[in-house]
Amino acid sequence: MKPFIKPYTNDEALQDDIGKLTSKDVKADDIYVISHDDDRTKRIADNAGASTVGLSEMGVGEAVKSTFEKKGDLLRKQLQNLGFSESEAESFESEMDEGKVFLIVTNNDSIEQYLS
Repeated sequence: MKPFIKPYTNDEALQDDIGKLTSKDVKADDIYVISHDDDRTKRIADNAGASTVGLSEMGVGEAVKSTFEKKGDLLRKQLQNLGFSESEAESFESEMDEGKVFLIVTNNDSIEQYLS
């Protein structure tokens, strides 16, 4: 099952949506925030109680190798490791180039109704 993904330009709206998900018992381990700006990603995730895509989702070999790759390559690889195709990952990463931050939720079929 492919993860749910949604782009945001407004950090507060993203944090509000994460709050809605956690109030519906979606586990924080299944809620991810990803963007080009590591500080912004961490701030949103910390404020909302979500996760960032990190070493545990990638495997040690991938993580070590990726420290030497460009940020865009790393983000695309993280998206692929969560279950998105290469072309989807490229599309999402190009939106991150424009300043968008993404909410990704794994292991849940009901996300759209929770956020409506």
